[in-house]
Amino acid sequence: MAHTKSQGKTNQKSNRPGQRLGVKKFGGQKATVGQIIVRQRGSSFHAGIGTKAGKDFTIYAMRAGIVKFITKLGKKFITVVKA
Repeated sequence: MAHTKSQGKTNQKSNRPGQRLGVKKFGGQKATVGQIIVRQRGSSFHAGIGTKAGKDFTIYAMRAGIVKFITKLGKKFITVVKA
């Protein structure tokens, strides 16, 4: 008799690769137009001046400049300012 119950599908999950989320450009680094700054699930960071958010909450640069992380009213914003 088996010591554990048959698990069925739960034992058959294959290893899936990570989704490579996180900050790609840190504060003080240069960003060019269209470069991804943060890939995230949900809006941990909000798009500020010089940035836009994609439909999957990815924040990317709309102009070339230096990346800055700011906190306003308890929310974290990312901006791109001209160098």
